[in-house]
Amino acid sequence: MSSAFVRESDEQWLHEVGPGLPALLIYLTRENNGIRVYEKRKYTHEKTLRAVHEMSNGLSYSKDENGQWYIVD
Repeated sequence: MSSAFVRESDEQWLHEVGPGLPALLIYLTRENNGIRVYEKRKYTHEKTLRAVHEMSNGLSYSKDENGQWYIVD
């Protein structure tokens, strides 16, 4: 089977990405058609007291109580 074909089951979801920032950067770059995504700034959310990573793709990401990434509203 050729590696040029991608199966749907190979798709990865945001909550499945490893807990480290490098894993998030790789995932976001892949989802951004290979255009590099980088962290613009990091801050602590006032209410949740969790680290929030504002990225160059215009979205901010944080980890929930289970260590899974999610998009911050």
